[in-house]
Parts: sequence; structure tokens; C-alpha cells
Amino acid sequence: MFIEALRNLVEQTPGGIGAVLMGYDGIAIEQYALPVDDVDLGLVAVEYANVLKEIKKATDILRTGELDEVSILTGGYQVLIRTLTPDYFLGLTLRRNGNAGKGRFLLMREASGLRALLS
Repeated sequence: MFIEALRNLVEQTPGGIGAVLMGYDGIAIEQYALPVDDVDLGLVAVEYANVLKEIKKATDILRTGELDEVSILTGGYQVLIRTLTPDYFLGLTLRRNGNAGKGRFLLMREASGLRALLS
């Protein structure tokens, strides 16, 4: 049910290599990834889930509003994260030179449909 949305995110985003629907507990509900030799996308998702949980706590403490989106840029990759519910988020991993703008747009577009399915 979720795999089609994740596949579309990866295939429609230039430079996209993986997408995951995951809980803040680090357990993936569903994931889709292209074969990549130089990085373990499952491990990336779990580790960034931990970071995202801490960012979410900080926004709660600071009362700056609900966390909507996080973007992480490293030497080789970009990770775009959009929150879906208090328990789940959607992540998209791209090569460093991928089109983050299109990825952000597609994450935003898919978010409402996935929220409905998670409810």
C-alpha cells in the first residue's frame, strides 16, 4: 500500500535513491531503495530517526510550533524528511547533486495521502 508512493518519490526525483516511511522509534513501516553500494540506506534512516526525535523534543521544549520538515546535506547525500503524524515521518534520500526542490515538492504532495492511510 505504501510502497507505490515511496517508489514514485524515488523515481520522480532526479538523484533520488531511497525513501522510507518510518516511526520515530526507528522502525520502518515500508521502504524502497535503488541498489547503492556505498551506503546502507536502512542504517541511515534509523540513525536519522534518532536525530529527528531529538529535534522534535527541542521544538516542543521551545514551543516554536510543530516540526514539519528537516533537510540534511552531507558531502555525498541529501536527506529530506517530512513529518506525517506525531508518530511517523517520510524520508527521501538523494545523491548530493539531486534535485532537492523537486524532492521537497513530492514529499509535500504525498504527505496528505499517507497521513490519511496512517489514521
